[in-house]
Amino acid sequence: MAKTEKSFEESIARLEEIVGALERGDVKLADSLKLFEEGTKLVTSCGKMLDEAEQQVVKLTKGADGAPVESAFTGEAEGNGR
Repeated sequence: MAKTEKSFEESIARLEEIVGALERGDVKLADSLKLFEEGTKLVTSCGKMLDEAEQQVVKLTKGADGAPVESAFTGEAEGNGR
């Protein structure tokens, strides 16, 4: 059976290829539009994958007593100096 969905990493790699091709400007207009469409679909797909991963992180977070604690996911580690 053929793989229909790309992994997050595969999607990001393809998205980088598309951006590179569009930035170079050596793609015909019709092909640019197709690449842009593919890129927007990849962005949507990656966003969904990130949302699902965030939900897993929230579910897997545990408090000091071992009981699950739901907390907001900020996307940045605390105290990382940023």
